[in-house]
Amino acid sequence: MPNCKFDSPTICDARHIKELETLAEIAQNLSSKSQQEEVLLDVIDVLEKSRDVQRGTIMLLTADGRELRVEAVKDQKVQQAEGMAYRRGEGVTGQVLETGEPRIVPLVADEPRFKGRLHGRLDENLSFICVPIMVENETVGTLSVDCVAQPLPNLNELTRFLSIVASMIANDVVARRTARMEREALETENVRLRAEMMEKFQPDNMIGNSHLMHEVYTRIHQVAASETTVLIRGESGTGKELVAAAIHYSSPRADKPFVKVNCAALNENLLESELFGHEKGAFTGALQLRVGRVQEAEGGTLFLDEIGDFSPTTQVKLLRVLQERTYERVGSNEQRHANVRIIAATNADLEAAIVENKFRQDLFYRINVFPIYLPALRARKDDVLPLTNFFMRKYAARMKVEIRRISTPAINMLMAYHWPGNVRELENTIEYAVLMGKEDGVIHGHDLPPTLQTPVAIAATGGNQHTLKARVAMLERDLIVDSLKRHKGVISAAARELGITERMVRYKIQKLDIDYETLFKKRRRKKTPNKQ
Repeated sequence: MPNCKFDSPTICDARHIKELETLAEIAQNLSSKSQQEEVLLDVIDVLEKSRDVQRGTIMLLTADGRELRVEAVKDQKVQQAEGMAYRRGEGVTGQVLETGEPRIVPLVADEPRFKGRLHGRLDENLSFICVPIMVENETVGTLSVDCVAQPLPNLNELTRFLSIVASMIANDVVARRTARMEREALETENVRLRAEMMEKFQPDNMIGNSHLMHEVYTRIHQVAASETTVLIRGESGTGKELVAAAIHYSSPRADKPFVKVNCAALNENLLESELFGHEKGAFTGALQLRVGRVQEAEGGTLFLDEIGDFSPTTQVKLLRVLQERTYERVGSNEQRHANVRIIAATNADLEAAIVENKFRQDLFYRINVFPIYLPALRARKDDVLPLTNFFMRKYAARMKVEIRRISTPAINMLMAYHWPGNVRELENTIEYAVLMGKEDGVIHGHDLPPTLQTPVAIAATGGNQHTLKARVAMLERDLIVDSLKRHKGVISAAARELGITERMVRYKIQKLDIDYETLFKKRRRKKTPNKQ
């Protein structure tokens, strides 16, 4: 053994060597495990094996700093027990938490403040030691053990050793707490930055907070600053033109023209003339020179809606524009340069059209450089209410009427509908509803178009939704639900407002299939504070 202060047999005895070995093993465990509970259990295991102690328990302060709770103990019953805690000053352990000083109980049977709350001790001939786990002069936990009752000098020596172990645990707790706080701070910052990024990416002309729409916003942001050709795909009425406009007005071409062409609205001859223009006298009726949409969009963006309806001849000429950036007016051989960005849109299955030789494969590859898929409204039901509110304000302002709200049954009907016409159909529906609901300032279920009334009408009456009985039932249902909402589910108050008896309201709730339990009782129970 090398020369050191432990060379003297008086100091360097077997007990001290054992202590050093134990501390080294504890230090190794603290540095080798990732989970705090697993590490602390290993520390307790080492202590119980090397120091002849039992019921080792490590308790840590809760986040609010009010009480100690078990963090590590080998007894599974204690692990599974709930509500086992010590407040400041409560029992011996609570005293250690309050004072920050170790406590020794030479004989637990003689200590009136000893609670023994965690462990069931059948043998009362035991000593108890509890030492604080300190971090910067603040007690953050305790380490306690039982041992066979022994003289006070021996207990003092064991307390000194446990205090060293507690200091090592404290350093580990500090390191883990710091790492956790840094991780939480990074996660919070990440959430904040993602929210800011999504808000920044979301175009001003688009509404929707569903994750599917956030993916669309990200795609728009990725492609807007470039000159890349974009193909927007999605069902009719999903808002493809809005996406095209968002790309254009977020691009370096924003101050140049944004020209839109609906390819499905024109036949082959008219479409070619519309796109490329024509010379005077090029065909019958061509009485003067016409500038085409490609030239109108010079320096800006040309949006070709429903590009799947292009004729084979027009497809060839459009392919030339995409590949060579040149075109010719109808009736002219002069080549003209096209400084335009092409954004195309379609709701057609272009791949199937290629197989059927209705769409050129080479043109498909030229326009499908950067595809953006717009989800159907039924796939993003979370956006139905924000869109509804937007259209409600829009048409209320246009018609100069006041619409205060939408009734719960009307909302349920909007959410249950499958929206085959997507956002366009929703907009038309709300325009209709605003017109119908302008009398009382509320959009009810019966104010929505008949196509949306079917599910509620059938549920309420069990019959044809177009009958007078069904219409009356829907009106009754709306009035009763709205009154109950105003009075927070109090049936007697709703009955007084409606001018009918409480018994009649209860009868109507059952007959009209109003889910009173879900709408009102659960909500009221949540708001009622628990009495201790």
